Amino acid sequence: MNTKKSKLTAIISIAALAILAGSAAFYYSNSKPAKPNPPTAPSAKPALTVTTTQPQTQLLAHQLSANGSVAAWQEAVVGSESNGLRLAEVLVNVGDVVKSGQVLARFADDGVQADVAQARAGVNEALAQAGEATANADRVRALQGTGTFSGQQISQYLTAEQTARARVESAKAALAAQLLRLKYTQVLAPDAGVISARTATVGAVVGVGAELFRLIRQGRLEWRAEVTSAELSRMVAGTRVSVTAASGAPLQGRVRMVAPTVDPQTRTGLVYVDLPVVPAASPSAARPGMFARGEFELGTSPALTVPQQAVVVRDGFSYAFRLNADQRVSQTKLQIGRRAGDRVEVLAGVSASDVLVASGAGFLNDGDLVKVVPLEKSASIRPLEPASVAKAASK
Repeated sequence: MNTKKSKLTAIISIAALAILAGSAAFYYSNSKPAKPNPPTAPSAKPALTVTTTQPQTQLLAHQLSANGSVAAWQEAVVGSESNGLRLAEVLVNVGDVVKSGQVLARFADDGVQADVAQARAGVNEALAQAGEATANADRVRALQGTGTFSGQQISQYLTAEQTARARVESAKAALAAQLLRLKYTQVLAPDAGVISARTATVGAVVGVGAELFRLIRQGRLEWRAEVTSAELSRMVAGTRVSVTAASGAPLQGRVRMVAPTVDPQTRTGLVYVDLPVVPAASPSAARPGMFARGEFELGTSPALTVPQQAVVVRDGFSYAFRLNADQRVSQTKLQIGRRAGDRVEVLAGVSASDVLVASGAGFLNDGDLVKVVPLEKSASIRPLEPASVAKAASK
Protein backbone atom coordinates (compact mmCIF):
# COMPACT_ATOMS: atom_id res chain seq x y z
CA MET A 1 0.00 0.00 0.00
CA ASN A 2 2.77 2.32 0.96
CA THR A 3 4.58 1.40 -2.25
CA LYS A 4 1.62 2.42 -4.41
CA LYS A 5 1.31 5.71 -2.56
CA SER A 6 4.98 6.48 -3.10
CA LYS A 7 4.72 5.79 -6.87
CA LEU A 8 1.63 7.98 -7.13
CA THR A 9 3.39 10.74 -5.27
CA ALA A 10 6.39 10.51 -7.64
CA ILE A 11 4.16 10.70 -10.72
CA ILE A 12 2.34 13.70 -9.37
CA SER A 13 5.65 15.39 -8.59
CA ILE A 14 6.98 14.77 -12.12
CA ALA A 15 3.77 16.13 -13.65
CA ALA A 16 3.96 19.20 -11.47
CA LEU A 17 7.55 19.83 -12.52
CA ALA A 18 6.62 19.48 -16.19
CA ILE A 19 3.78 21.99 -15.76
CA LEU A 20 6.08 24.41 -13.97
CA ALA A 21 8.71 24.08 -16.72
CA GLY A 22 6.14 24.71 -19.48
CA SER A 23 4.78 27.74 -17.67
CA ALA A 24 8.28 29.18 -17.28
CA ALA A 25 9.08 28.64 -20.95
CA PHE A 26 5.83 30.32 -21.98
CA TYR A 27 6.53 33.26 -19.66
CA TYR A 28 10.04 33.80 -20.96
CA SER A 29 8.97 33.47 -24.56
CA ASN A 30 6.29 36.15 -24.14
CA SER A 31 8.49 38.43 -22.12
CA LYS A 32 11.31 38.79 -24.93
CA PRO A 33 11.03 41.94 -27.10
CA ALA A 34 9.96 41.43 -30.74
CA LYS A 35 12.67 41.68 -33.39
CA PRO A 36 12.41 44.86 -35.55
CA ASN A 37 11.53 44.50 -39.23
CA PRO A 38 14.53 44.84 -41.62
CA PRO A 39 14.87 48.39 -43.05
CA THR A 40 13.48 48.84 -46.57
CA ALA A 41 15.89 50.02 -49.30
CA PRO A 42 15.34 53.63 -50.36
CA SER A 43 13.83 54.11 -53.83
CA ALA A 44 16.39 54.84 -56.65
CA LYS A 45 16.74 58.46 -57.78
CA PRO A 46 17.23 59.51 -61.44
CA ALA A 47 20.82 60.35 -62.33
CA LEU A 48 19.80 63.20 -64.66
CA THR A 49 16.83 64.99 -66.15
CA VAL A 50 16.94 64.65 -69.94
CA THR A 51 14.97 65.22 -73.11
CA THR A 52 14.54 62.61 -75.80
CA THR A 53 14.49 62.47 -79.57
CA GLN A 54 13.94 59.96 -82.33
CA PRO A 55 15.97 59.41 -85.51
CA GLN A 56 14.53 61.11 -88.58
CA THR A 57 14.93 60.42 -92.28
CA GLN A 58 15.95 63.38 -94.41
CA LEU A 59 17.83 64.13 -97.63
CA LEU A 60 21.55 64.69 -97.20
CA ALA A 61 24.05 65.80 -99.80
CA HIS A 62 26.74 63.47 -101.10
CA GLN A 63 30.03 65.30 -100.73
CA LEU A 64 33.53 64.43 -101.88
CA SER A 65 36.46 66.11 -100.14
CA ALA A 66 39.65 66.99 -101.98
CA ASN A 67 42.77 69.09 -101.53
CA GLY A 68 44.51 71.33 -104.01
CA SER A 69 46.12 74.68 -104.72
CA VAL A 70 44.76 78.01 -105.83
CA ALA A 71 46.23 79.28 -109.11
CA ALA A 72 45.63 82.02 -111.65
CA TRP A 73 43.07 81.17 -114.32
CA GLN A 74 45.42 82.59 -116.94
CA GLU A 75 48.61 84.58 -116.38
CA ALA A 76 49.77 87.01 -119.08
CA VAL A 77 53.44 87.98 -119.48
CA VAL A 78 53.94 91.63 -120.38
CA GLY A 79 57.31 92.10 -122.11
CA SER A 80 59.30 94.76 -123.89
CA GLU A 81 58.71 95.27 -127.62
CA SER A 82 61.45 97.89 -127.93
CA ASN A 83 65.13 97.13 -128.23
CA GLY A 84 67.88 99.09 -126.55
CA LEU A 85 65.64 101.70 -124.91
CA ARG A 86 65.89 102.92 -121.34
CA LEU A 87 62.95 102.57 -118.94
CA ALA A 88 62.03 106.09 -117.95
CA GLU A 89 58.94 105.47 -115.80
CA VAL A 90 57.17 102.52 -114.12
CA LEU A 91 53.57 103.35 -113.25
CA VAL A 92 52.26 100.19 -111.51
CA ASN A 93 53.36 97.80 -108.82
CA VAL A 94 52.51 94.31 -107.65
CA GLY A 95 48.90 94.00 -106.54
CA ASP A 96 47.60 96.91 -108.60
CA VAL A 97 44.37 96.38 -110.50
CA VAL A 98 44.70 97.57 -114.10
CA LYS A 99 42.39 97.96 -117.08
CA SER A 100 42.91 96.73 -120.59
CA GLY A 101 45.13 99.19 -122.50
CA GLN A 102 46.32 101.01 -119.38
CA VAL A 103 49.91 102.33 -119.52
CA LEU A 104 52.14 100.27 -117.21
CA ALA A 105 55.55 101.76 -118.03
CA ARG A 106 57.24 104.18 -120.45
CA PHE A 107 60.58 104.06 -122.26
CA ALA A 108 62.63 107.13 -123.09
CA ASP A 109 61.51 108.10 -126.60
CA ASP A 110 63.87 110.94 -127.57
CA GLY A 111 65.77 108.83 -130.12
CA VAL A 112 62.59 107.35 -131.49
CA GLN A 113 61.03 110.79 -131.93
CA ALA A 114 64.07 111.82 -134.00
CA ASP A 115 63.74 108.73 -136.14
CA VAL A 116 60.06 109.49 -136.68
CA ALA A 117 60.88 113.02 -137.81
CA GLN A 118 63.49 111.70 -140.22
CA ALA A 119 61.02 109.18 -141.63
CA ARG A 120 58.43 111.91 -142.16
CA ALA A 121 61.00 113.98 -144.05
CA GLY A 122 61.76 110.97 -146.21
CA VAL A 123 58.08 110.61 -147.05
CA ASN A 124 57.84 114.27 -148.02
CA GLU A 125 60.93 113.96 -150.22
CA ALA A 126 59.56 110.86 -151.90
CA LEU A 127 56.24 112.59 -152.51
CA ALA A 128 57.97 115.55 -154.16
CA GLN A 129 60.00 113.29 -156.41
CA ALA A 130 56.91 111.28 -157.22
CA GLY A 131 55.05 114.49 -158.16
CA GLU A 132 57.78 115.52 -160.57
CA ALA A 133 57.97 112.04 -162.10
CA THR A 134 54.21 111.95 -162.52
CA ALA A 135 54.18 115.34 -164.29
CA ASN A 136 56.93 114.25 -166.70
CA ALA A 137 55.12 111.00 -167.40
CA ASP A 138 51.89 112.88 -168.09
CA ARG A 139 53.63 115.12 -170.67
CA VAL A 140 55.21 112.14 -172.40
CA ARG A 141 51.88 110.36 -172.55
CA ALA A 142 50.31 113.48 -174.08
CA LEU A 143 52.99 113.70 -176.85
CA GLN A 144 53.43 109.97 -177.33
CA GLY A 145 51.86 109.88 -180.80
CA THR A 146 53.60 112.98 -182.23
CA GLY A 147 57.08 111.49 -182.52
CA THR A 148 58.61 114.09 -180.17
CA PHE A 149 60.00 111.42 -177.86
CA SER A 150 61.48 108.15 -178.84
CA GLY A 151 60.14 104.91 -177.48
CA GLN A 152 63.12 104.59 -175.12
CA GLN A 153 62.59 108.05 -173.64
CA ILE A 154 58.89 107.39 -173.17
CA SER A 155 59.72 104.13 -171.35
CA GLN A 156 62.24 105.90 -169.09
CA TYR A 157 59.77 108.59 -168.01
CA LEU A 158 57.02 106.04 -167.30
CA THR A 159 59.45 103.84 -165.33
CA ALA A 160 60.64 106.86 -163.36
CA GLU A 161 57.04 107.57 -162.39
CA GLN A 162 56.50 104.05 -161.08
CA THR A 163 59.83 104.13 -159.23
CA ALA A 164 58.90 107.41 -157.56
CA ARG A 165 55.58 106.00 -156.43
CA ALA A 166 57.34 102.93 -155.01
CA ARG A 167 59.74 105.18 -153.10
CA VAL A 168 56.76 106.98 -151.61
CA GLU A 169 55.32 103.68 -150.39
CA SER A 170 58.72 102.68 -149.02
CA ALA A 171 59.08 105.98 -147.19
CA LYS A 172 55.59 105.63 -145.75
CA ALA A 173 56.42 102.10 -144.56
CA ALA A 174 59.58 103.41 -142.86
CA LEU A 175 57.52 106.11 -141.18
CA ALA A 176 54.98 103.50 -140.00
CA ALA A 177 57.80 101.41 -138.53
CA GLN A 178 59.14 104.40 -136.61
CA LEU A 179 55.65 105.27 -135.37
CA LEU A 180 55.29 101.67 -134.19
CA ARG A 181 58.58 102.00 -132.33
CA LEU A 182 57.22 105.16 -130.76
CA LYS A 183 54.05 103.32 -129.76
CA TYR A 184 56.12 100.55 -128.16
CA THR A 185 57.76 103.07 -125.87
CA GLN A 186 54.57 102.76 -123.84
CA VAL A 187 53.98 99.36 -122.24
CA LEU A 188 50.24 98.68 -122.22
CA ALA A 189 48.21 96.10 -120.30
CA PRO A 190 46.96 93.39 -122.73
CA ASP A 191 43.90 92.71 -120.57
CA ALA A 192 42.24 93.81 -117.35
CA GLY A 193 43.55 92.09 -114.25
CA VAL A 194 45.92 92.23 -111.30
CA ILE A 195 49.68 92.69 -111.48
CA SER A 196 51.18 89.57 -109.92
CA ALA A 197 54.89 90.18 -110.60
CA ARG A 198 57.13 93.06 -111.62
CA THR A 199 60.70 92.96 -112.91
CA ALA A 200 60.72 96.40 -114.55
CA THR A 201 63.23 98.83 -113.02
CA VAL A 202 63.55 102.51 -113.84
CA GLY A 203 66.76 103.20 -115.77
CA ALA A 204 67.22 99.66 -117.04
CA VAL A 205 67.96 99.14 -120.75
CA VAL A 206 66.15 95.99 -121.87
CA GLY A 207 65.99 94.05 -125.08
CA VAL A 208 63.06 92.86 -127.13
CA GLY A 209 61.01 90.20 -125.33
CA ALA A 210 62.38 90.92 -121.85
CA GLU A 211 59.70 90.26 -119.20
CA LEU A 212 58.55 93.37 -117.35
CA PHE A 213 55.29 92.32 -115.60
CA ARG A 214 53.02 89.35 -115.00
CA LEU A 215 49.28 89.86 -115.02
CA ILE A 216 46.45 87.67 -113.68
CA ARG A 217 43.93 88.04 -116.45
CA GLN A 218 40.60 89.53 -115.31
CA GLY A 219 41.62 88.80 -111.71
CA ARG A 220 40.18 85.30 -112.07
CA LEU A 221 41.47 82.48 -109.91
CA GLU A 222 40.82 78.75 -109.99
CA TRP A 223 41.19 75.89 -107.55
CA ARG A 224 43.02 72.87 -108.95
CA ALA A 225 41.71 69.95 -106.91
CA GLU A 226 43.50 66.62 -106.86
CA VAL A 227 40.97 63.81 -107.18
CA THR A 228 41.67 60.09 -107.31
CA SER A 229 41.14 58.31 -110.60
CA ALA A 230 38.27 56.31 -109.07
CA GLU A 231 36.34 59.51 -108.26
CA LEU A 232 37.33 61.45 -111.38
CA SER A 233 34.47 59.98 -113.41
CA ARG A 234 31.94 61.52 -111.00
CA MET A 235 33.16 65.04 -111.72
CA VAL A 236 30.93 66.95 -114.15
CA ALA A 237 31.28 70.50 -115.43
CA GLY A 238 28.99 72.82 -113.48
CA THR A 239 29.15 70.86 -110.21
CA ARG A 240 29.00 73.17 -107.20
CA VAL A 241 32.02 73.19 -104.90
CA SER A 242 32.52 74.68 -101.44
CA VAL A 243 36.15 75.73 -101.10
CA THR A 244 37.85 76.74 -97.85
CA ALA A 245 41.16 78.52 -98.26
CA ALA A 246 44.03 78.28 -95.81
CA SER A 247 42.98 81.66 -94.41
CA GLY A 248 39.60 80.15 -93.49
CA ALA A 249 37.71 82.14 -96.11
CA PRO A 250 34.76 80.19 -97.58
CA LEU A 251 34.31 80.39 -101.35
CA GLN A 252 31.66 78.97 -103.63
CA GLY A 253 32.82 77.77 -107.04
CA ARG A 254 31.85 75.56 -109.94
CA VAL A 255 33.74 72.93 -111.89
CA ARG A 256 34.91 74.37 -115.22
CA MET A 257 36.68 71.35 -116.65
CA VAL A 258 38.22 68.01 -115.74
CA ALA A 259 41.75 67.13 -116.81
CA PRO A 260 41.79 64.52 -119.60
CA THR A 261 44.82 62.73 -118.10
CA VAL A 262 45.83 61.21 -114.76
CA ASP A 263 49.25 61.54 -113.18
CA PRO A 264 50.88 58.09 -113.48
CA GLN A 265 52.87 58.66 -110.28
CA THR A 266 50.09 59.73 -107.90
CA ARG A 267 47.11 58.27 -109.83
CA THR A 268 45.26 61.55 -109.35
CA GLY A 269 43.72 63.93 -111.83
CA LEU A 270 43.11 67.67 -111.68
CA VAL A 271 39.67 69.23 -111.52
CA TYR A 272 39.62 72.94 -112.39
CA VAL A 273 37.14 74.93 -110.30
CA ASP A 274 36.35 78.56 -111.10
CA LEU A 275 36.42 80.79 -108.01
CA PRO A 276 34.50 84.05 -107.65
CA VAL A 277 36.40 87.28 -108.32
CA VAL A 278 37.13 88.87 -104.93
CA PRO A 279 39.15 92.10 -104.49
CA ALA A 280 42.69 91.33 -103.40
CA ALA A 281 42.32 93.66 -100.41
CA SER A 282 39.36 91.68 -99.08
CA PRO A 283 40.14 89.40 -96.10
CA SER A 284 38.19 86.58 -97.80
CA ALA A 285 40.29 86.74 -100.97
CA ALA A 286 42.26 83.68 -102.02
CA ARG A 287 45.73 84.07 -103.51
CA PRO A 288 47.62 82.04 -106.10
CA GLY A 289 49.74 79.33 -104.54
CA MET A 290 47.53 79.08 -101.46
CA PHE A 291 46.49 75.62 -100.24
CA ALA A 292 42.75 75.02 -100.10
CA ARG A 293 40.35 72.24 -99.21
CA GLY A 294 36.99 71.77 -100.86
CA GLU A 295 33.91 69.59 -101.02
CA PHE A 296 32.14 68.64 -104.24
CA GLU A 297 28.34 68.41 -103.99
CA LEU A 298 27.40 65.24 -105.88
CA GLY A 299 23.65 65.10 -105.26
CA THR A 300 21.45 63.97 -102.35
CA SER A 301 20.04 60.74 -100.89
CA PRO A 302 17.81 59.84 -97.90
CA ALA A 303 19.56 59.18 -94.60
CA LEU A 304 18.62 58.33 -91.01
CA THR A 305 19.85 61.24 -88.87
CA VAL A 306 20.02 62.18 -85.20
CA PRO A 307 20.87 65.50 -83.51
CA GLN A 308 24.54 66.17 -82.90
CA GLN A 309 23.94 66.52 -79.16
CA ALA A 310 22.60 62.95 -79.00
CA VAL A 311 25.96 61.54 -80.13
CA VAL A 312 28.65 61.01 -77.48
CA VAL A 313 32.26 60.35 -78.49
CA ARG A 314 34.21 58.18 -76.08
CA ASP A 315 37.54 56.46 -76.67
CA GLY A 316 37.39 57.34 -80.33
CA PHE A 317 33.95 55.77 -80.91
CA SER A 318 30.49 57.30 -81.23
CA TYR A 319 27.66 56.25 -78.91
CA ALA A 320 24.02 57.08 -78.20
CA PHE A 321 21.86 56.28 -75.18
CA ARG A 322 18.63 54.41 -75.93
CA LEU A 323 15.76 54.92 -73.45
CA ASN A 324 14.19 51.67 -72.20
CA ALA A 325 10.69 51.06 -70.81
CA ASP A 326 11.99 51.11 -67.20
CA GLN A 327 13.37 54.65 -67.71
CA ARG A 328 16.92 53.36 -67.79
CA VAL A 329 19.32 53.96 -70.67
CA SER A 330 21.41 51.58 -72.71
CA GLN A 331 24.62 52.70 -74.36
CA THR A 332 24.63 51.88 -78.09
CA LYS A 333 27.59 52.09 -80.44
CA LEU A 334 26.94 54.02 -83.65
CA GLN A 335 28.43 54.05 -87.12
CA ILE A 336 28.49 57.68 -88.24
CA GLY A 337 28.22 58.89 -91.83
CA ARG A 338 27.56 62.31 -93.34
CA ARG A 339 26.92 65.52 -91.43
CA ALA A 340 24.56 68.36 -92.27
CA GLY A 341 24.39 71.29 -89.86
CA ASP A 342 23.45 69.92 -86.43
CA ARG A 343 22.29 66.54 -87.83
CA VAL A 344 24.46 63.42 -88.12
CA GLU A 345 23.77 60.43 -90.34
CA VAL A 346 23.65 57.07 -88.54
CA LEU A 347 24.60 54.11 -90.71
CA ALA A 348 24.18 51.46 -88.02
CA GLY A 349 23.35 51.19 -84.33
CA VAL A 350 19.79 52.53 -84.02
CA SER A 351 16.49 52.35 -85.87
CA ALA A 352 13.82 54.93 -86.62
CA SER A 353 11.62 53.65 -83.76
CA ASP A 354 14.26 54.02 -81.03
CA VAL A 355 13.95 56.76 -78.43
CA LEU A 356 17.30 58.38 -77.72
CA VAL A 357 18.52 60.77 -75.07
CA ALA A 358 19.07 64.22 -76.56
CA SER A 359 20.23 66.70 -73.92
CA GLY A 360 22.59 65.48 -71.20
CA ALA A 361 23.77 62.35 -73.02
CA GLY A 362 27.41 63.19 -72.32
CA PHE A 363 26.91 62.79 -68.55
CA LEU A 364 25.24 59.37 -68.60
CA ASN A 365 26.55 55.82 -68.22
CA ASP A 366 25.07 52.53 -69.33
CA GLY A 367 22.12 51.55 -67.08
CA ASP A 368 21.54 54.98 -65.50
CA LEU A 369 18.01 55.89 -64.42
CA VAL A 370 16.81 59.15 -65.97
CA LYS A 371 13.86 61.48 -65.72
CA VAL A 372 12.36 62.54 -69.04
CA VAL A 373 10.78 65.97 -69.52
CA PRO A 374 8.96 67.33 -72.57
CA LEU A 375 11.05 69.09 -75.16
CA GLU A 376 9.52 72.51 -74.53
CA LYS A 377 10.81 72.43 -70.95
CA SER A 378 14.30 71.47 -71.94
CA ALA A 379 15.43 75.08 -72.33
CA SER A 380 15.60 75.44 -68.53
CA ILE A 381 17.55 72.19 -68.10
CA ARG A 382 21.29 72.47 -67.96
CA PRO A 383 23.52 69.42 -67.54
CA LEU A 384 25.84 69.47 -64.60
CA GLU A 385 29.36 70.65 -65.24
CA PRO A 386 32.11 68.02 -64.85
CA ALA A 387 33.47 69.93 -61.84
CA SER A 388 30.07 69.77 -60.17
CA VAL A 389 29.82 66.05 -60.88
CA ALA A 390 33.22 65.42 -59.32
CA LYS A 391 32.32 67.53 -56.28
CA ALA A 392 29.04 65.65 -55.79
CA ALA A 393 30.83 62.31 -56.09
CA SER A 394 33.35 63.29 -53.42
CA LYS A 395 30.53 64.06 -51.01
